[in-house]
Amino acid sequence: MVDIHLDLAMCAMEWNRDLRSSVSVINDREAGMADKPDRGHATVSLPELRKADVGLVVATQIARYAGPGSSLPGWSSPEQAWAHTQGQRAWYRTMEDQGMMVQLTDRAGLERHLAMLDDAGWRMDASGPPIGFVLSLEGADSLVDLHYLEKAYAYGLRALGPAHYGPGRYANGTNSSGSMGPRGIDLLREMDRLGMILDATHLCDDAFWQAMDLYRGPVWASHSNCRSLVPHNRQFSDEQLRVLIERKAVIGVAMDAWMIVPGWVRGSSTPTGMNCGLEQLADHIDHICGIAGHASQIAIGTDLDGGFGREQCPHDVETIADVHKLSGILARRGYSDEDITGIFRNNALAFLRRNL
Repeated sequence: MVDIHLDLAMCAMEWNRDLRSSVSVINDREAGMADKPDRGHATVSLPELRKADVGLVVATQIARYAGPGSSLPGWSSPEQAWAHTQGQRAWYRTMEDQGMMVQLTDRAGLERHLAMLDDAGWRMDASGPPIGFVLSLEGADSLVDLHYLEKAYAYGLRALGPAHYGPGRYANGTNSSGSMGPRGIDLLREMDRLGMILDATHLCDDAFWQAMDLYRGPVWASHSNCRSLVPHNRQFSDEQLRVLIERKAVIGVAMDAWMIVPGWVRGSSTPTGMNCGLEQLADHIDHICGIAGHASQIAIGTDLDGGFGREQCPHDVETIADVHKLSGILARRGYSDEDITGIFRNNALAFLRRNL
């Protein structure tokens, strides 16, 4: 499996999770903690990724700037946010030093890693290859100015989503509105010059359409579902999905419960009570396939442990290894083996081979 959106360093550095441990050890250690709603509900660790035969991930850096009066959590200056992303980067480098992960920054490195995975039969047991990762920045607030984008590109940043939640320094995101100003337009131009992947996830509608008009480089949506099934501005409308498909994007379906079923109430709803499972996630896959006419632009972008855990993910997912249950659901719905392998792995790899 390839997962094109995981906030691994955030979990390590903000949630203080030792991701070298098993999920059960992480959850036992968090027993009784109440500072975050997902304490004791982790689904992801490096051993669990190996158990799930996840050979490659898109792994994020993330740090929001929250100016005076902001109701969102974040850092008080872009400089602090940048420093926080550098702590996250240091965690990835430490995992590389220990032989657990390896960063992929170009086509040659990707092909070397895929050759190792193929030799291992994509079996990620303890003696298998390290987990490959492509580095992505979720929200551009931490880029103090555009010179910092070039710094980040130099250390291997290859994908960037200009916005996260709320208004941002470069673009407006989820639950906000408004097009990009000069700073955001300059960001797109610089990304284009560097040949980076634009992650359309979290862009508000105004910024999304502006970015589609202005950006000429590769685009994907790393972790997004369908607005027609769950109405919310965080999701993509059918019109937006059509444009992404025309742009040859891959769309990673996400496993945050409120994005899978309508009517979710945070802190009150439960996955079982809302009948939120992988079967319902497959409805989003069906919908995208219905628009595209094929399954070759759908990927897995779980976002598991991205600020939520078992309390807010499909009821049939205890850990990321359970995502493989989705393959049986898709097979029963008539998807071919080629379609399923594409969704779980090959569609994302084809995109990376074209654009890394």
